[in-house]
Amino acid sequence: MSLNDPIADMLTRIRNANRNRFDTVDCRNSKICRGIAEALKSEGYIADFAVIDDGRQGILRLTLRYGPNGESLIHALKRASRPGRRIYVKAREVPRPLSGLGVSIVSTPRGVMSDRQCRSEHAGGELLCTVE
Repeated sequence: MSLNDPIADMLTRIRNANRNRFDTVDCRNSKICRGIAEALKSEGYIADFAVIDDGRQGILRLTLRYGPNGESLIHALKRASRPGRRIYVKAREVPRPLSGLGVSIVSTPRGVMSDRQCRSEHAGGELLCTVE
């Protein structure tokens, strides 16, 4: 099976697992997906993630978080830049979803960062996705 967009696949798996109230979700392991998982963990949208060795590229297991009454913390997970249409933003133009309550995830030359980290380090790059 050929997978052209691993980021969109990861976001769709998280979206589906969140909708069905799963505790964990498995995704394919790659540097960019690990970076997105680190950004989601640092912003508090997932509890933890682990890389499981399967003899090939590995599996990325994410542990999802929910609110105190079981409500989902992730309401919308949107892919911004696609393989057919890349979206690049400068450090001052990084979007603030929900007026700062959401998170934009950006791939910079310094690694994958959230919008808050991009503004503090004055780094721009490819806008990967937004989480609301």
